[in-house]
Amino acid sequence: MARTTVVMMTHNRRDELLRTLRHMIALPDAAPVIVADNASTDGTAEAVAEFQRARPDADVWLLRCEENLGAIARNHAVAECATEYVAFCDDDTRWQPGALTRAADLLDAHPGLASVTGRCLVEPELAEDPISPELRHSPVPGPGWLPGPALLGVMAGLTTFRADAFRQVGGFCERLWLGGEEELLALDLAAHGWWMCWDEDVVIHHAPSRQRDPRRRRQLGIRNTLWTLWLRRPLRSALRRTVDVLRSAPADRATAAAVAEAAASAGWVLRRRQVVPDEVEHGLRLLEHSQRRSSARRYVG
Repeated sequence: MARTTVVMMTHNRRDELLRTLRHMIALPDAAPVIVADNASTDGTAEAVAEFQRARPDADVWLLRCEENLGAIARNHAVAECATEYVAFCDDDTRWQPGALTRAADLLDAHPGLASVTGRCLVEPELAEDPISPELRHSPVPGPGWLPGPALLGVMAGLTTFRADAFRQVGGFCERLWLGGEEELLALDLAAHGWWMCWDEDVVIHHAPSRQRDPRRRRQLGIRNTLWTLWLRRPLRSALRRTVDVLRSAPADRATAAAVAEAAASAGWVLRRRQVVPDEVEHGLRLLEHSQRRSSARRYVG
Protein backbone atom coordinates (compact mmCIF):
# COMPACT_ATOMS: atom_id res chain seq x y z
CA MET A 1 0.00 0.00 0.00
CA ALA A 2 1.27 3.49 -0.85
CA ARG A 3 2.62 5.52 2.05
CA THR A 4 2.70 8.86 0.23
CA THR A 5 0.41 10.84 -2.05
CA VAL A 6 1.93 13.46 -4.34
CA VAL A 7 -0.08 16.70 -4.51
CA MET A 8 0.69 18.78 -7.59
CA MET A 9 -0.77 22.28 -7.59
CA THR A 10 -0.99 24.14 -10.89
CA HIS A 11 -2.47 27.18 -12.63
CA ASN A 12 -2.25 27.88 -16.37
CA ARG A 13 0.92 25.86 -16.95
CA ARG A 14 -0.49 22.95 -18.94
CA ASP A 15 2.69 21.92 -20.76
CA GLU A 16 4.89 22.13 -17.66
CA LEU A 17 2.30 20.27 -15.62
CA LEU A 18 2.11 17.44 -18.13
CA ARG A 19 5.90 17.16 -18.31
CA THR A 20 6.11 16.94 -14.53
CA LEU A 21 3.21 14.50 -14.34
CA ARG A 22 4.83 12.16 -16.88
CA HIS A 23 8.06 12.29 -14.87
CA MET A 24 6.39 11.59 -11.53
CA ILE A 25 4.38 8.55 -12.67
CA ALA A 26 7.49 7.06 -14.31
CA LEU A 27 9.54 7.07 -11.12
CA PRO A 28 10.58 3.65 -9.79
CA ASP A 29 8.99 4.70 -6.48
CA ALA A 30 6.02 6.46 -8.09
CA ALA A 31 3.17 7.39 -5.77
CA PRO A 32 -0.49 8.30 -6.36
CA VAL A 33 -0.81 11.83 -7.71
CA ILE A 34 -3.54 14.40 -7.09
CA VAL A 35 -3.43 17.29 -9.55
CA ALA A 36 -5.04 20.32 -7.93
CA ASP A 37 -5.92 22.64 -10.80
CA ASN A 38 -6.52 26.22 -9.70
CA ALA A 39 -9.21 27.11 -12.26
CA SER A 40 -6.80 27.15 -15.20
CA THR A 41 -8.08 28.67 -18.43
CA ASP A 42 -5.47 27.11 -20.72
CA GLY A 43 -7.01 23.64 -20.89
CA THR A 44 -4.96 22.17 -18.05
CA ALA A 45 -7.84 20.27 -16.46
CA GLU A 46 -8.98 18.90 -19.82
CA ALA A 47 -5.42 17.80 -20.61
CA VAL A 48 -5.16 15.96 -17.29
CA ALA A 49 -8.51 14.28 -17.91
CA GLU A 50 -7.26 13.15 -21.32
CA PHE A 51 -4.05 11.91 -19.68
CA GLN A 52 -6.15 9.84 -17.27
CA ARG A 53 -8.07 8.28 -20.15
CA ALA A 54 -4.86 7.49 -22.05
CA ARG A 55 -3.09 6.11 -18.97
CA PRO A 56 -5.68 4.24 -16.90
CA ASP A 57 -2.81 2.35 -15.27
CA ALA A 58 -1.47 5.56 -13.72
CA ASP A 59 -2.81 6.47 -10.27
CA VAL A 60 -3.68 10.07 -11.14
CA TRP A 61 -6.59 12.06 -9.75
CA LEU A 62 -7.84 15.47 -10.81
CA LEU A 63 -9.14 18.03 -8.33
CA ARG A 64 -10.80 20.93 -10.15
CA CYS A 65 -10.96 24.14 -8.12
CA GLU A 66 -13.66 26.55 -9.24
CA GLU A 67 -11.41 29.54 -8.53
CA ASN A 68 -7.70 30.15 -8.10
CA LEU A 69 -7.23 29.19 -4.46
CA GLY A 70 -3.45 29.55 -4.47
CA ALA A 71 -1.80 27.32 -1.88
CA ILE A 72 -5.18 26.51 -0.35
CA ALA A 73 -5.74 24.08 -3.21
CA ARG A 74 -3.19 21.90 -1.43
CA ASN A 75 -5.39 21.85 1.68
CA HIS A 76 -8.31 20.52 -0.36
CA ALA A 77 -6.09 17.87 -1.93
CA VAL A 78 -4.71 16.74 1.44
CA ALA A 79 -8.30 16.34 2.65
CA GLU A 80 -8.71 13.71 -0.08
CA CYS A 81 -5.51 11.82 0.77
CA ALA A 82 -5.77 8.36 2.30
CA THR A 83 -2.02 7.94 2.78
CA GLU A 84 -0.02 8.75 5.90
CA TYR A 85 2.25 11.21 4.09
CA VAL A 86 1.83 13.85 1.42
CA ALA A 87 4.58 15.20 -0.83
CA PHE A 88 4.00 18.56 -2.46
CA CYS A 89 5.27 18.83 -6.00
CA ASP A 90 4.95 22.06 -7.96
CA ASP A 91 4.30 21.87 -11.68
CA ASP A 92 7.93 22.91 -12.30
CA THR A 93 9.60 20.62 -9.74
CA ARG A 94 10.43 16.95 -10.30
CA TRP A 95 11.27 14.57 -7.50
CA GLN A 96 14.16 12.28 -8.35
CA PRO A 97 14.24 8.47 -8.09
CA GLY A 98 14.23 7.31 -4.48
CA ALA A 99 13.39 10.72 -3.01
CA LEU A 100 9.79 9.87 -2.10
CA THR A 101 10.87 6.58 -0.54
CA ARG A 102 13.69 8.22 1.42
CA ALA A 103 11.38 10.88 2.87
CA ALA A 104 8.73 8.30 3.83
CA ASP A 105 11.38 6.08 5.47
CA LEU A 106 12.54 9.00 7.62
CA LEU A 107 8.99 9.83 8.66
CA ASP A 108 8.35 6.16 9.44
CA ALA A 109 11.42 5.99 11.64
CA HIS A 110 10.77 9.22 13.57
CA PRO A 111 7.20 9.69 14.84
CA GLY A 112 7.97 13.19 16.14
CA LEU A 113 8.96 14.39 12.68
CA ALA A 114 6.34 16.40 10.79
CA SER A 115 8.21 16.97 7.55
CA VAL A 116 11.31 16.27 5.49
CA THR A 117 12.56 18.92 3.06
CA GLY A 118 14.88 17.92 0.26
CA ARG A 119 17.84 19.29 -1.66
CA CYS A 120 16.96 21.44 -4.64
CA LEU A 121 18.97 21.40 -7.89
CA VAL A 122 18.08 24.02 -10.48
CA GLU A 123 17.87 22.99 -14.13
CA PRO A 124 19.46 22.99 -16.65
CA GLU A 125 22.88 23.13 -14.97
CA LEU A 126 21.62 21.34 -11.83
CA ALA A 127 23.29 23.93 -9.66
CA GLU A 128 22.27 23.81 -6.04
CA ASP A 129 19.55 26.31 -5.19
CA PRO A 130 20.85 29.05 -2.86
CA ILE A 131 18.37 27.97 -0.18
CA SER A 132 19.96 24.51 0.15
CA PRO A 133 23.17 25.59 1.95
CA GLU A 134 21.07 27.59 4.41
CA LEU A 135 18.99 24.52 5.21
CA ARG A 136 22.05 22.26 5.35
CA HIS A 137 23.71 24.54 7.90
CA SER A 138 20.60 25.50 9.86
CA PRO A 139 21.56 26.77 13.35
CA VAL A 140 18.24 25.71 14.86
CA PRO A 141 18.89 23.34 17.79
CA GLY A 142 17.12 20.00 17.61
CA PRO A 143 16.94 16.72 19.53
CA GLY A 144 19.59 14.07 19.07
CA TRP A 145 17.22 11.71 17.27
CA LEU A 146 16.52 14.16 14.46
CA PRO A 147 17.90 12.65 11.22
CA GLY A 148 18.97 15.98 9.73
CA PRO A 149 19.34 19.70 10.46
CA ALA A 150 16.33 21.12 12.32
CA LEU A 151 14.23 23.64 10.40
CA LEU A 152 11.77 26.38 11.27
CA GLY A 153 10.78 26.99 7.67
CA VAL A 154 10.17 24.79 4.64
CA MET A 155 9.61 25.07 0.90
CA ALA A 156 6.41 23.26 0.01
CA GLY A 157 7.51 21.92 -3.38
CA LEU A 158 10.53 20.24 -1.76
CA THR A 159 8.76 18.76 1.25
CA THR A 160 6.96 15.61 2.38
CA PHE A 161 4.61 16.14 5.33
CA ARG A 162 3.00 13.84 7.83
CA ALA A 163 -0.61 14.37 6.79
CA ASP A 164 -2.01 14.31 10.32
CA ALA A 165 0.45 17.01 11.44
CA PHE A 166 -0.44 19.15 8.43
CA ARG A 167 -4.15 18.82 9.19
CA GLN A 168 -3.62 19.43 12.92
CA VAL A 169 -2.43 22.99 12.30
CA GLY A 170 -5.02 23.67 9.61
CA GLY A 171 -2.75 23.48 6.58
CA PHE A 172 -1.94 26.70 4.75
CA CYS A 173 -3.64 29.88 5.94
CA GLU A 174 -6.35 31.00 3.51
CA ARG A 175 -5.56 34.69 4.06
CA LEU A 176 -1.96 34.29 2.87
CA TRP A 177 -3.10 32.62 -0.38
CA LEU A 178 0.34 32.18 -2.00
CA GLY A 179 3.90 33.40 -1.60
CA GLY A 180 5.92 32.42 1.46
CA GLU A 181 2.82 30.74 2.89
CA GLU A 182 4.97 27.91 4.26
CA GLU A 183 6.56 30.01 7.01
CA LEU A 184 3.40 30.37 9.07
CA LEU A 185 2.62 26.67 8.66
CA ALA A 186 6.12 25.74 9.84
CA LEU A 187 5.90 27.96 12.93
CA ASP A 188 2.55 26.46 13.85
CA LEU A 189 3.95 22.94 13.49
CA ALA A 190 6.87 23.87 15.76
CA ALA A 191 4.52 25.49 18.28
CA HIS A 192 2.59 22.21 18.44
CA GLY A 193 5.77 20.31 19.27
CA TRP A 194 6.52 18.90 15.82
CA TRP A 195 10.00 18.81 14.29
CA MET A 196 11.02 19.47 10.69
CA CYS A 197 14.32 18.55 9.08
CA TRP A 198 16.35 18.75 5.87
CA ASP A 199 17.83 15.73 4.12
CA GLU A 200 20.67 15.69 1.57
CA ASP A 201 19.47 12.52 -0.14
CA VAL A 202 15.94 13.71 -0.91
CA VAL A 203 16.70 15.36 -4.25
CA ILE A 204 14.30 17.48 -6.30
CA HIS A 205 15.00 19.23 -9.62
CA HIS A 206 13.51 22.65 -10.26
CA ALA A 207 13.00 24.15 -13.71
CA PRO A 208 11.69 27.62 -12.77
CA SER A 209 8.67 28.52 -14.85
CA ARG A 210 8.68 31.68 -16.93
CA GLN A 211 4.91 31.85 -16.62
CA ARG A 212 4.70 33.91 -13.47
CA ASP A 213 4.33 37.54 -12.42
CA PRO A 214 7.52 38.16 -10.42
CA ARG A 215 6.48 41.58 -9.15
CA ARG A 216 3.15 40.33 -7.82
CA ARG A 217 4.84 37.26 -6.35
CA ARG A 218 7.36 39.53 -4.61
CA GLN A 219 4.55 41.71 -3.33
CA LEU A 220 2.75 38.71 -1.88
CA GLY A 221 5.97 37.39 -0.37
CA ILE A 222 6.66 40.64 1.47
CA ARG A 223 3.06 40.97 2.63
CA ASN A 224 2.92 37.39 3.90
CA THR A 225 6.28 37.66 5.64
CA LEU A 226 5.12 40.77 7.47
CA TRP A 227 1.86 39.12 8.45
CA THR A 228 3.69 36.04 9.74
CA LEU A 229 6.08 38.17 11.80
CA TRP A 230 3.28 40.02 13.55
CA LEU A 231 1.11 36.93 13.91
CA ARG A 232 3.75 34.81 15.66
CA ARG A 233 6.81 36.77 16.86
CA PRO A 234 7.16 38.82 20.09
CA LEU A 235 6.84 42.55 19.50
CA ARG A 236 10.55 43.37 19.55
CA SER A 237 11.41 40.52 17.21
CA ALA A 238 8.58 41.40 14.86
CA LEU A 239 9.71 45.01 14.69
CA ARG A 240 13.37 44.08 14.21
CA ARG A 241 12.65 41.63 11.41
CA THR A 242 10.20 44.04 9.76
CA VAL A 243 13.04 46.54 9.46
CA ASP A 244 15.31 43.84 8.02
CA VAL A 245 12.71 42.77 5.44
CA LEU A 246 11.98 46.29 4.27
CA ARG A 247 15.67 47.18 4.05
CA SER A 248 16.23 44.18 1.77
CA ALA A 249 13.32 45.06 -0.53
CA PRO A 250 13.46 47.53 -3.43
CA ALA A 251 11.91 50.90 -2.69
CA ASP A 252 9.26 50.63 -5.39
CA ARG A 253 5.50 50.38 -5.88
CA ALA A 254 5.38 46.63 -5.32
CA THR A 255 7.00 46.98 -1.90
CA ALA A 256 4.76 49.92 -1.02
CA ALA A 257 1.68 47.93 -2.06
CA ALA A 258 2.82 44.97 0.06
CA VAL A 259 3.22 47.18 3.14
CA ALA A 260 -0.17 48.77 2.49
CA GLU A 261 -1.84 45.36 2.14
CA ALA A 262 -0.21 44.13 5.33
CA ALA A 263 -1.15 47.25 7.29
CA ALA A 264 -4.75 47.17 6.06
CA SER A 265 -5.23 43.81 7.81
CA ALA A 266 -3.85 44.90 11.19
CA GLY A 267 -7.16 44.08 12.88
CA TRP A 268 -7.13 40.53 11.55
CA VAL A 269 -3.51 40.10 12.65
CA LEU A 270 -4.30 41.26 16.18
CA ARG A 271 -7.27 38.90 16.43
CA ARG A 272 -5.22 35.93 15.16
CA ARG A 273 -1.96 36.76 16.97
CA GLN A 274 -0.48 33.81 18.90
CA VAL A 275 3.16 34.23 19.87
CA VAL A 276 5.29 31.09 19.47
CA PRO A 277 6.75 29.37 22.55
CA ASP A 278 10.09 30.63 23.88
CA GLU A 279 12.05 27.66 22.49
CA VAL A 280 10.70 28.31 19.00
CA GLU A 281 11.48 32.02 19.27
CA HIS A 282 15.03 31.13 20.35
CA GLY A 283 15.50 29.15 17.15
CA LEU A 284 14.07 32.00 15.07
CA ARG A 285 16.53 34.47 16.60
CA LEU A 286 19.40 32.14 15.73
CA LEU A 287 18.25 32.22 12.11
CA GLU A 288 18.25 35.97 11.77
CA HIS A 289 21.94 36.36 10.98
CA SER A 290 21.77 34.00 8.00
CA GLN A 291 18.49 35.57 6.87
CA ARG A 292 20.08 39.02 6.70
CA ARG A 293 22.92 37.67 4.54
CA SER A 294 20.79 35.35 2.43
CA SER A 295 20.84 35.62 -1.35
CA ALA A 296 17.82 33.28 -1.46
CA ARG A 297 15.63 35.62 0.57
CA ARG A 298 16.05 38.84 -1.37
CA TYR A 299 12.75 40.43 -2.33
CA VAL A 300 13.68 41.20 -5.91
CA GLY A 301 11.99 40.48 -9.21
